[in-house]
Amino acid sequence: MYEDFNNSDIYNNQNEENNNSMIPGGFIPEEPKRPKKKHGMGKKVALLTAAALLFGTVSGGTMVGINMAADYFNRQQNPAKTELTTAPAAGQDDSSDSEDAINGTPVSTTLDVSSIVEKAMPSVVAINNRMVVESNNWFFGPQQYEADSAGSGIIIGQNDTELLIVTNNHVVENSEDLSVVFIDNTSVKANIKGTDADNDLAVIAVNLADIPADTMSQISIAVMGDSDALKVGQGVVAIGNALGYGQSVTVGYISALNREVRTDEDNVTRNLLQTDAAINPGNSGGALLNMSGEVIGINSAKYSDTSVEGMGYAIPISAVKDIINELMNTKTRTEVDESRQGYLGIQALTIDQAYANTFGMPQGVYVYKITEGGAASKSDLREKDIITKFDGSSVRSMEDLQKMLTYYEGGDTVTLTVQTLENGQYVEREVQITLDYKPADDAVDSGNTQN
Repeated sequence: MYEDFNNSDIYNNQNEENNNSMIPGGFIPEEPKRPKKKHGMGKKVALLTAAALLFGTVSGGTMVGINMAADYFNRQQNPAKTELTTAPAAGQDDSSDSEDAINGTPVSTTLDVSSIVEKAMPSVVAINNRMVVESNNWFFGPQQYEADSAGSGIIIGQNDTELLIVTNNHVVENSEDLSVVFIDNTSVKANIKGTDADNDLAVIAVNLADIPADTMSQISIAVMGDSDALKVGQGVVAIGNALGYGQSVTVGYISALNREVRTDEDNVTRNLLQTDAAINPGNSGGALLNMSGEVIGINSAKYSDTSVEGMGYAIPISAVKDIINELMNTKTRTEVDESRQGYLGIQALTIDQAYANTFGMPQGVYVYKITEGGAASKSDLREKDIITKFDGSSVRSMEDLQKMLTYYEGGDTVTLTVQTLENGQYVEREVQITLDYKPADDAVDSGNTQN
């Protein structure tokens, strides 16, 4: 379901698939159609729009947001690895100056936030993504087309060869061509390093060799703050690529902590920071800063009701620090030659959100057959397992799994995160598999894809 920001004629073509797929051991029926619900301020479920993507035609002329839903009634409060740098907790008194965590110089915490922006802006980037969008038009049937999108990101570290940037997963998903624009407007190609769809996080990488020396001298690594130390009413600054026009700044306050938000698209509930700083399409993945110039949130979504102003949401940085560290150390996704691509040796199908909701199954890739003598047969993977992660990155469909395999060679050892049904409940396990080489006759058999 989409909202049109430009009053253009846009059709919602992302209907749920109706595969009527047969899984050994049981038939998954078509999900019953549900009546449309009316939304209003008197209801406890309200529309959100992700502050992320500027989807468009190939020319980039159309912009829409992603609709989400918010639940308000449950409010809760190895040396070789690259890791986030976290600043010591700093005072959050908005009425006085505080110590800047970057170089120890005073940073103003009054209405004038120019000193904060000056320090933080070099660590925020714009992200441009050309993606493949799938639609199911009522007249033409299933179709795929390319579309442009824009978002934001935060420079969080570097290793020997790469500059690392955190953003939202929905900013980079389905990417065909990804680039990063730095503070001096230099655009450089980027690759996805790791993704976590459940937490809407992704880390992307830019080769240091591709960044001009002059650009390197102008950018900086962001300093992470402590979102657990935040109090309602404290000032915040949001920086991001609003509307795809380039970096812009908005100012506001922390409106609420641990606000429970449920996405309508994937039915995932997240506890987010609420702020009245303006969060607009293109801001997703950008920085939410405290008055010491430290990153305390990753901008993610906004309330989309026309009668409501000043309700934006951000992922609290302290809650996802460990996840980001894990994504920073995964394999950067660069495609290998098809003749050398890895192969699992399974037959599987997608458990989409509709089936997952209806039958209480995890969303992911359902393994209904393991090929005798294949890579999976030599591992602890079992038939009827549901694959949810591949080497630390989220997998929600066969397309996701097939795409991930294009980045790995035969002989590589990978870790699969799977859900196994035991005593009527799904239990998470990790399975290590050494991939085979992709056979030349790999094909689709009766609608059931082999990998």
